[in-house]
Amino acid sequence: MTDSAGPARVPYSLVVVLLAAAGAFAITMGARQSMGLFLNTLNTTTGLGLASISLAFAFGQLWWGLTQPLAGIVADRVGAGRVIVAGVILIAIGTALVPFMHTTLGLVIAIGVLSAGGAGMAGPAVLMAATTRLVPPEKRGIATGVVNAGGSFGQFLFAPIAQGITAMAGWAAALHTLAVVSLVALPAAFVLRGNARALPSAGSGRPEGTRDAVRRALSDPSYRLLSAGFFVCGFHVAFIATHLPGVVAACQLPPAVGAWALAVVGLFNIVGSFAMGWAVGRWRMKSLLSLVYATRGLAVLAFLFAPKTETTVLVFAAVIGLTYLSTVPPTAGLVAKFFGPANMATLFGIVMLSHQMGGFLGAYFGGKAFEWTGSYDWMWYADILLAAAAALVHLPIREARLKPRVVAATA
Repeated sequence: MTDSAGPARVPYSLVVVLLAAAGAFAITMGARQSMGLFLNTLNTTTGLGLASISLAFAFGQLWWGLTQPLAGIVADRVGAGRVIVAGVILIAIGTALVPFMHTTLGLVIAIGVLSAGGAGMAGPAVLMAATTRLVPPEKRGIATGVVNAGGSFGQFLFAPIAQGITAMAGWAAALHTLAVVSLVALPAAFVLRGNARALPSAGSGRPEGTRDAVRRALSDPSYRLLSAGFFVCGFHVAFIATHLPGVVAACQLPPAVGAWALAVVGLFNIVGSFAMGWAVGRWRMKSLLSLVYATRGLAVLAFLFAPKTETTVLVFAAVIGLTYLSTVPPTAGLVAKFFGPANMATLFGIVMLSHQMGGFLGAYFGGKAFEWTGSYDWMWYADILLAAAAALVHLPIREARLKPRVVAATA
């Protein structure tokens, strides 16, 4: 597979590019986000305790973030195709090994290093950058929305399938099925191969190097504020993905409600992702991000005081789904708007690292909070406060105002 080509050597239509990127994200995200369904089963089977199991999931959140800037550097230099292939294979190996791990270290290796690391290599930093490189600038907003919706569709599809296989054949069979299905993402690597080095640079001369691009980005206050806001998103998403089935169990609702709640989050995130992809070309992206975080905080506040019924859980999952990963298109869009596509995988990977540092805390302290207090209430309080902070932190970001839309005159 030749992987050094620029956009001229990837003769695929926009539809094929989006199917490849969205499909790969659907499979990698679906397999990864379904892991939370097995948390209580792993706790019962291994007897390690909820905090120890949560540590493996939390390390996976952190490692998923740490691999993305590194994978981005490799993808920007040698091409996205090889990185995606390696990532998909690691996801399959790590997922298949989980049932054989009976220690905290073993679970950290299978879930936290192999599976999460593979998902980071074939994750949004590389996929979004490849999509940005292969589509025209005027279509990048809706394109990133479509790719993001692919990840949501994977969560919607995989969670009930994993729950169904668990009910019929056991949790080990469900994990082995997820491992095999993840290999279906391999053909996407051929479509998305290549890197951004062949793209014309913003000025004359050779393209900006990775080190210079990273230094320039980290010195930009707007980039730092964007990363801080994405840290909060990671805290929210990791806590919900890891502990929402546990929240359902603590409310004494059937386990199937937890699986369907994760599926509803994925389903409505498809709507949110498409809506956000459409909106980023019409309103300033920093304003959209503030709106998303404020909405998320209000949803958690309402859920905290509502009666915990099946309907309440599913409605809450729907509202959270609208805001769940709809932060990705405007965040990726701002990175591309600030710095261009040449080092997009690296720079967005660093923002994703901030996201996953928050994810580590959300996944780990979710388990610790339940062990300490017997409930998840303090995590919900933290969610509300962090959502308010994230809504405010995006306001000072310096984003150029959009040009007024020209309204066609009618006769």
